[in-house]
Amino acid sequence: MTFPTAPEGLTPDFLSDALGRPVSDFRVERFGAGSGIMGMVTRVHLTGPSGPATIIAKFPSPAAANRAVARTYDMYEREVRFYRSVAPKISLRVPACYYAALDPGGTDFLLLMEDLGALRVGDQVVGCGLDDAHRIVQAIAGLHATTWGWRPGADVVCHDNPAQRDGMMAGFRMGWPVVQAQFADLLPANADRLGEAVPAAVPRLLKLMCSEPTCVAHADLRLDNVLFDDDAIALVDWQSVCISAPEQDLAYFVTQSLPESVRHAEDWVAVYHRALTGHGIDYDLDACRERYRVCALYLLCFAVVIAGTLDLSNERGQALGRTLLGNAMRSLEELNAFSLLD
Repeated sequence: MTFPTAPEGLTPDFLSDALGRPVSDFRVERFGAGSGIMGMVTRVHLTGPSGPATIIAKFPSPAAANRAVARTYDMYEREVRFYRSVAPKISLRVPACYYAALDPGGTDFLLLMEDLGALRVGDQVVGCGLDDAHRIVQAIAGLHATTWGWRPGADVVCHDNPAQRDGMMAGFRMGWPVVQAQFADLLPANADRLGEAVPAAVPRLLKLMCSEPTCVAHADLRLDNVLFDDDAIALVDWQSVCISAPEQDLAYFVTQSLPESVRHAEDWVAVYHRALTGHGIDYDLDACRERYRVCALYLLCFAVVIAGTLDLSNERGQALGRTLLGNAMRSLEELNAFSLLD
């Protein structure tokens, strides 16, 4: 079956075939700015005798530059393969996938998924409270325990790959001058050396992160990708899923999404470690702490790339840049993680 690569290509016949139930009519609701960067996310309202009244349809980004980035990092292929092969094997809640298609070149895809719009959506700028933070840490410990010892293969790639390594090094160097100009008040006193020291350290940090033991990492664990139910969470946006250190998800969430008061309220590495070992995983706490520092330092690249390429004339863009950079810099100083550059 051929598949549409934009909302305009949807038809009742296609939706009926893809969903396996009659659809007589439909209406597409587009989300506002910020709901998707590498992909276009829409809600489709369906008319028919059975099934959910709405679904989520995710298409490639309409921007050629974004599609090129997605192809470089195999982001569309990663997400389609995740829903086809990995999602059924994990304990963490994700949207049910009704249809997943990818073209052979990896530049076009379509996902038709469960609409979880009734759940509460996280917000990285606002942050979250202690209870929500505990729920997220417990959930990712379950994900990592379920996939503990997984190695890269056809379904999930290793985070330490040439495209990731070279992209982070180049992205940091490109974004750093913008960060220095726009967010100078958030940077540490010795920030000048970071412009070359951090990208130079990326190959070594990635090697440490991707040495065994490894597991499946969501790899984009920001609050914006977390949906809260009454007693659980769901994670969306699996375009960065990879095999990596379990601490990658933990460090990204704690050091860049948690407000300072919540970050200081718990020893989050110990909380995570208790949850992980509670699933029967034998793992040394000291090793967990050290890899957490390594991941936190590496993930500064994510903060710099995002803050250095956002539309800074946009109010939320400015707020998001200040939030993730400020959280990251304060966290790294508290962890003495910059000493890993020496």
